[in-house]
Amino acid sequence: MDGTPPPKPEAKLAAGEAGYVLEDVPHVSDYLPDLPTYPNPLQDNTAYSVVKQYFVDPDDTVCQKIVVHKDGPRGNHFRRAGPRQRVYFEPDEVHACIVTCGGLCPGLNTVIREIVCGLSDMYGVTKILGIQGGYRGFYARNTIDLTPKSVNDIHKRGGTILGSSRGGHDTMKIVDSIQYRGINQVYVIGGDGSQRGAGVIFEEVRKRGLKVAVAGIPKTIDNDIPVIDKSFGFDSAVEEAQRAINAAHVEAGSADNGIGLVKLMGRYSGFIAHYATLASRDVDCCLIPESPFYLEGEGGLFKYIEKRLKENGHMVIVVAEGAGQKLIAENMKEMGQDASGNALLLDVGLWLSQKINEHFKKNKTTINLKYIDPTYMIRAIPSNASDNVYCTLLAHSVVHGAMAGYTGFTVGQVNGRHCYIPFYRITEKQNKVSITDRMWARLLSSTNQPSFLSKQDVDDAKVEDERTAKLLDGSPSNPKVEDKVASSNSNGVK
Repeated sequence: MDGTPPPKPEAKLAAGEAGYVLEDVPHVSDYLPDLPTYPNPLQDNTAYSVVKQYFVDPDDTVCQKIVVHKDGPRGNHFRRAGPRQRVYFEPDEVHACIVTCGGLCPGLNTVIREIVCGLSDMYGVTKILGIQGGYRGFYARNTIDLTPKSVNDIHKRGGTILGSSRGGHDTMKIVDSIQYRGINQVYVIGGDGSQRGAGVIFEEVRKRGLKVAVAGIPKTIDNDIPVIDKSFGFDSAVEEAQRAINAAHVEAGSADNGIGLVKLMGRYSGFIAHYATLASRDVDCCLIPESPFYLEGEGGLFKYIEKRLKENGHMVIVVAEGAGQKLIAENMKEMGQDASGNALLLDVGLWLSQKINEHFKKNKTTINLKYIDPTYMIRAIPSNASDNVYCTLLAHSVVHGAMAGYTGFTVGQVNGRHCYIPFYRITEKQNKVSITDRMWARLLSSTNQPSFLSKQDVDDAKVEDERTAKLLDGSPSNPKVEDKVASSNSNGVK
């Protein structure tokens, strides 16, 4: 995408009693009102004949905030995912395409496989196209035909059979290609930038009056997408990170004054480092972007390392890639941005290794530091069992939504239930580890590390947590729901 920010979409809202607000997603009939509907083919599918209730009730919603106070707002709701009794696409007319964008993540191939098999097995769709190489593939004409047979075993492989890339988003060229090829269902698997791109594609499709469903499956190994419980591939990443931490622990424990330093993914959010540390119990210190730290002086990292080496003779440090960037930037220049607009971060692992070695050399203390960076090993693995199941549910949910005519949405799990979420809700902010939350306190208790936080750091974190809580209570910042609710009512809900 170019540097021009996309226009803010209009919220589609329905207000009910007791502060109920449904943040609905667009539907093709919003701008093509005379479309015919058809019986859902699932009603004749023998695999679903034993299901107690075939179809999701039209009024089913999922509440974003599950804990409420008796005098507080009821919070926002999203439309529940699942098959509808009537669909807006006949199987014979569907020409679907799937594209993967951004970096690699465990589970990409599983999502591709299950979208293809879901369209084919549940709805009888036969025309499914794979767009190769990310968004560029739309106008570079790099495509492959996808069938249940061709994707049968791909979930056992890491990466994506379609290839992926950053950038390359040219809205007009992409929609021209969609229109020229006769594509009417677009499935975008990617992170917040890719979902923003999908939102812009949807707006152009609507402007042209095309009967095209544009749907997203949010992907980020860092688990930094807001609203949803977690992103697919996260469990696999945490599990694989354990191997690196275990290796660092073995190396550190086998040497005098051994230090194992492991750098994990986490550009702006330290969830992988956080959860891998909690799961491991072998980590003595975890550093993440959300929690500032310092090196020198009382309460600093160096003093803590000296203390742990004196007590145990070895230690393990886990650092997220985005941690300590301000410290590094004090004596190093900025490195610009990648093709997706993400800041190119300086290597905190190498920098921290150097600083620790310099400190102990200056103090005439011999240490044995082993630095491990498993980033690309973790990104490239196939998804584990729990992620495979999660990817299947996400893929089926997005297929049900597109067939039912919903568009301009992403699918995700909220409080354990799958639902359809407007694009703007998952791109307006990034999910971050709350350092005033009990989960972070559990980590500090597990590692016994100092918090490194000043009173100002804690106060700033509390302000940010309160702002985030207001968003969850029903006041998303883009667009402002409270301004819309006053003029909306419960009609227009499909």
